[in-house]
Amino acid sequence: MSPLTIVLADDHAVVRSGLRALLESELECTIVGEAGNGPEALSLVERLQPMLLVVDLMMPGLSGLEVARQARQNAPQTKIVILSMHADESYVREALRIGVTAYVLKEAMSNDFVYALQQAASGRRYLSPPLSEKALDAYVSQTAETTLDLYETLTAREREILYLAAQGMTSAEIAERLMIGVRTVDTHRASMMRKLGLHTPLDLIRYAVRRGIVSLDS
Repeated sequence: MSPLTIVLADDHAVVRSGLRALLESELECTIVGEAGNGPEALSLVERLQPMLLVVDLMMPGLSGLEVARQARQNAPQTKIVILSMHADESYVREALRIGVTAYVLKEAMSNDFVYALQQAASGRRYLSPPLSEKALDAYVSQTAETTLDLYETLTAREREILYLAAQGMTSAEIAERLMIGVRTVDTHRASMMRKLGLHTPLDLIRYAVRRGIVSLDS
């Protein structure tokens, strides 16, 4: 059996280094790429088509959830493992809804993390304790009952702007980050707000937090 190919995505180099050391010592795997931000992680996954993507929930540029969402479309055979410090139900439900295979808390023991990757590589879902099997079933059931998801009507650019705006960035700051014009940012922001039925910056932040796109303490 060929070794697992893995892309690691976390904005802290020391975390990536620790994960690499752990996985290379405990699994028959090859770390084929590392990323320090969301867009870089997505680019690596699309180019390398690894067996596994391990991505932090809160990444600069694009959230781990948005990376996962786009990776599922562009590299459907890649199994995705979210690494997170948040056990909040909204994050877990959203991760499962978009097809993430495993959701692992950063407080997990190293052997639990390795086991989670083994499960994910085999196509089996895994949630870190205290997220239980009962909870997983409930999340999957709720996901199956979901009707129209307005978020899915947003373009990739509108999702980027939602993520950055929810972190408090101004249109000028977003324009500089994305290397586009301020008027273009404002046009995309207005379209995104209209599609989601949002009216104020506070509405946007509340939506992003409820949706698991950002956290209040990120």
